[in-house]
Amino acid sequence: MAQYPVPIPQEDFVAANVPAQPASVKNQLDLIDIALAILKKKGSVRKDTVVRKNGKLYASILPGVGYSLITGFAGTIAANGAFYTSAEETANVCSILFEPAYTQYKQLLLPVQANIWTPGNRYDIQTDWGYKRFPQPTYGLGGHTSLSDGYTIDYSQVRFYQTLFRTIAPDLFLGAGYYLDRYYNIREVNPPEVGVTDFEKYGIMPTSTSSGVTLNFLWDQRRNLINPKQGSYMNVVYRSNFTFLGSDAHWQTLLTDLRKYVNFPAGSKNILGFWTYDVITLQGKPPYLALPNTGCDTYVNTGRGYIQGRFRGKDMLYVETEYRFGITHNGLLGAVVFANVQSFSEPVSGRFDVLWPAYGAGLRVKLNKYSNTNVCLDYAIGMGGSEGVFVNLGEIF
Repeated sequence: MAQYPVPIPQEDFVAANVPAQPASVKNQLDLIDIALAILKKKGSVRKDTVVRKNGKLYASILPGVGYSLITGFAGTIAANGAFYTSAEETANVCSILFEPAYTQYKQLLLPVQANIWTPGNRYDIQTDWGYKRFPQPTYGLGGHTSLSDGYTIDYSQVRFYQTLFRTIAPDLFLGAGYYLDRYYNIREVNPPEVGVTDFEKYGIMPTSTSSGVTLNFLWDQRRNLINPKQGSYMNVVYRSNFTFLGSDAHWQTLLTDLRKYVNFPAGSKNILGFWTYDVITLQGKPPYLALPNTGCDTYVNTGRGYIQGRFRGKDMLYVETEYRFGITHNGLLGAVVFANVQSFSEPVSGRFDVLWPAYGAGLRVKLNKYSNTNVCLDYAIGMGGSEGVFVNLGEIF
């Protein structure tokens, strides 16, 4: 699970990652246009940077500042390279992203992500590697916990995820992969003085290794991954860890990630989005730090209204809906309203006893009208005193 203070979609670094926009984009306004106007850059007319030259590397480096509840303020440097392995007009762009970050709470993140397409878009080699030193709060297992239960777990992690997808039909992919999670230097920091923590009951160890294979099913009708306007998405990942591959224990999980986007009202540009993200432990006992938890999706977006890791359990159910609409006719400003609910299985009974809802609203400011990338600023309110500001680059889902 890549954990960024402010996730930066790879597609935003090279506009060729998304389809060319219609001519009406000329009537749109974004932050780049405003910056050029302030700087009075009256040279050549700004154009879309869509290019398709086989073998040429298009590189970008973007420093930035991010914020999240789990990291506080963070400094990041996003380095991206994009290229094509084929000169065909239908060729998908290959991209490599390295985004180191250091946070206010002394967390260090060194993630590397890549998508490499072979000629003809037959195979997609997906890479997700990373190192992090990530002290973070934990609140126990299941839904019967409170913010007052929180204390810090400090740990380091090496992550190695490698997946090969095969194109079966338009928008349909099957894949297989190898996943490795190595946690070490694990320790509790200032745990409660009275009683035994859920981490200790579950089985605290200074190190843990999860090593296994995956089977992947992907159906993706979205044409713009940064800001989907229509279509459906389904990602199913079955993971089985084996001791003969170096895993401490044998355990299996099933992840399902489903999304749907519709225009509402029909014919309008407003979008009603639906998202469900569920993780079920089929067999065995995953390490505590590898258990499903709030914000455990790839871009740490589940559970707006709660801090990452607020809830944790062997099984996780999550549902969210969001309504996106424009404010200005030039596309510069938009807004959203959203609501979500999450539930985690209890450590003893395995039942889903408690639902934890959250709701909120947010502002959207157009950063790049060609890739349709928004700067997202949301305020969400959960239960039990949870609330906060959530910042993103690109839509939440």
